[in-house]
Amino acid sequence: MSTLANQIEVYLKKLLSATESGVLELKRSDLAEIFMCVPSQINYVLSTRFSSSQGYLVESRRGGGGYLRIIRLSIDNEPNLTALLENGGERRVSRQAGEKLIDRLLEEEFLSKREGMIIKAMIDDRVIGSAANADGLRCDLINAVLLLLLRDDFSE
Repeated sequence: MSTLANQIEVYLKKLLSATESGVLELKRSDLAEIFMCVPSQINYVLSTRFSSSQGYLVESRRGGGGYLRIIRLSIDNEPNLTALLENGGERRVSRQAGEKLIDRLLEEEFLSKREGMIIKAMIDDRVIGSAANADGLRCDLINAVLLLLLRDDFSE
């Protein structure tokens, strides 16, 4: 059975996908009324399911005329993906961050469901282990696969 948080997430993503602009604006109180919950439950969903690492920007204003604005970020401007594919900087990705990135790429349909499952299996702690450089290895694995998938000469 689906939790209330899951139901709210699905509802918001459905509304967001129906917009051409990728921007959804609504009132927190209206949303809380629809799901018969307190506004703090809406805040929880927004903070855990609509973060920038998951591809969203959430703007809000509280009060009587307050609103929520959820903006779907473009994959082209995805900081995690850009940083991952750049050569410089500290190159480490936790399992959780890696899975969030893969989930985002699945939502954007950059990856097929099968590709996402394969990458998640590769970066799982049970495969990589808990070595001192596990996050570095995870980063290198994700980087290698994504660079392969970004090649223009790649064909099935």
